[in-house]
Amino acid sequence: MSKMVPPHGGALKSLKLEGAALAQARERARSLKSIRMTTRERDDLIMMGIGAFSPLRGFMGREDWKGVCEEMRMADGTFWPIPITLSTDQEGADRLREREEVALVDGETGEIMGSLVVEEKYTIDKGYECQEVFKTEDPAHPGVKKVMAQAGVNLSGPVQVFSEGEYAVKFSGIYATPAETRAIFEEKGWRTVAALQLRNPMHRSHEYLAKIALEVLDGLFIHQLLGALKPGDIPAKVRVRCIDVLVEHYFPKERVVQKGYPLEMRYAGPREALLHACFRQNYGASHLIVGRDHAGVGNYYGPFEAQEIFDQLPEGALAIRPLKIDWTFHCYQCEGMASWKTCPHGPEEHLNVSGTELRKILSEGKRPAREFSRPEVLEILAEYYRGLGGKR
Repeated sequence: MSKMVPPHGGALKSLKLEGAALAQARERARSLKSIRMTTRERDDLIMMGIGAFSPLRGFMGREDWKGVCEEMRMADGTFWPIPITLSTDQEGADRLREREEVALVDGETGEIMGSLVVEEKYTIDKGYECQEVFKTEDPAHPGVKKVMAQAGVNLSGPVQVFSEGEYAVKFSGIYATPAETRAIFEEKGWRTVAALQLRNPMHRSHEYLAKIALEVLDGLFIHQLLGALKPGDIPAKVRVRCIDVLVEHYFPKERVVQKGYPLEMRYAGPREALLHACFRQNYGASHLIVGRDHAGVGNYYGPFEAQEIFDQLPEGALAIRPLKIDWTFHCYQCEGMASWKTCPHGPEEHLNVSGTELRKILSEGKRPAREFSRPEVLEILAEYYRGLGGKR
C-alpha cells in the first residue's frame, strides 16, 4: 500500500479516453456542434484529462461557481479555490439543448480536444468573480483581464478528453501526468516530496528554498508551468535549460525530479497558491514550497498572503502542507543566501533576488551581479536576451 499523500478527493480521476473508446468518441465528435475554447479553457481541460484536477469531472455549473467564489467549496463540499469554467457567446449557447453533447475545439489550432454534455447554461457576474478570486477588478491585472474577456454564457457538464495537445511532444521528457510522477516517487521510495512552483528561471532564492526542502524531506519536485504566460516572462524551454544546468552542477541529482504541467498562470496570488496545492497533491507532493509573493503579480497581494491563506482552511480541506519560507536575500555580511529568520544584518547589507528584477536587468542588456544566479544560468539567460535583439 502506498505511503504517499493521497490524491485530492481520494483517487486520481483521469478523464482522457484511450484506445477504441477514444477512436469512437473522436469519430462521433466530428458530427457534433462545437465550442471553441480559449487557451486557458483548453489547458484546464487537459488538466482534467490527465487527472491533475482530480476530483473534477468537468466544467463547473452555477452552484459550483458560486460556492468556489464565496467559500472555496463546490456544491458537494469538495474544496476548490478557483472556478474552472467554459464560456461561449449567447448565440452559441442558444443553439445548444440541455443534455446535448458538444465537441470542444482548441481555438488556436482547430483540434477537437474533447467533448462536453451540456448540463447547464448560465451567466455570471464577472466582476464579482474577479473581486473574490483576484481581490481586484482592475483590468490591468492579467487574470482579471482574461475573466472579463470571457464570452457571456458559461456551459457546465461532464467532459471526455481526447488529446493533451502539443505538450507531450513539445516538452518531451519534461511534461508529465500525475500518474507518471507518482510512479517515479514510488520507485524512489519517497514519502515526503516538496513541490517547487516555477514560472521564472531558477535564481538563487529558488535554489535556497529548494535546498531547505531537501534538508527536511525525501525529495524535491521542481514543477514548472508550460502554458502561456504574460508578456515579458521567459519561455519554458529556456527555463528548462536553466534548471537542467543548475541541477547538474549544484544539486544531488538523485534527489531531484524536474517536470512540467500544462496550465496557464492566473496570477491569483493566495487563491492560486491553493490551486497549486490541489494539483501538486494529485502529482504526489506532500508539501508545497510557498515563499514570498507566490503566484502574485504587481502589488495586488501582500508578500505573505499566499502563506497566510493556508491557515484559514478548514480541517481536512487538503492533505498537502505548505512549507512556508521567509523573505530571502543575499547578505553580503553573511556571504550567502539568508532570510530575516536567520540573518542579523540590516537591509543595507542585503541584495533582494527576484525573477522580476533579474528579467529587468537582462532585458536592458546588463549583466546581473553573480549573487542573482549561478554563472551557468546567467549565461543561458544572457544568450536568450541577445537572441531577442530588436524583438523586445
